Amino acid sequence: MRRKGLNIIIITLGYLLSPLSWWNDLILNIPLAYGFAFLFGLISKNLFYPMMIVGYWLTNIVGLILMHKGAKKMIHKENNVYAKKELGKDIAISIVYSLIVIALMMLGWLKFPTEYFK
Repeated sequence: MRRKGLNIIIITLGYLLSPLSWWNDLILNIPLAYGFAFLFGLISKNLFYPMMIVGYWLTNIVGLILMHKGAKKMIHKENNVYAKKELGKDIAISIVYSLIVIALMMLGWLKFPTEYFK
């Protein structure tokens, strides 16, 4: 029972990070990606936008992987390897959502924090 509860938590966290829960991007994925990019932006402002995209991809991919792993462990007793085909599908979905983030950046809606105060 404890294992099932842990897997439900993993699946829920994965769902919240995944592109399947499109509604949470503004409250979870984009802020996480923004924070990730901000850290790189402190090194160089030129890194902010590329790292925003990378951070967003990472949140989506991690979400899909968590959902997949949690569900698989709940259904199967043995540990299964995450297949390359599944990873490819997860990356493709993340790329589509990333195009949306790129559009938001190009429209000027997502900027490096100091840019908002100019």
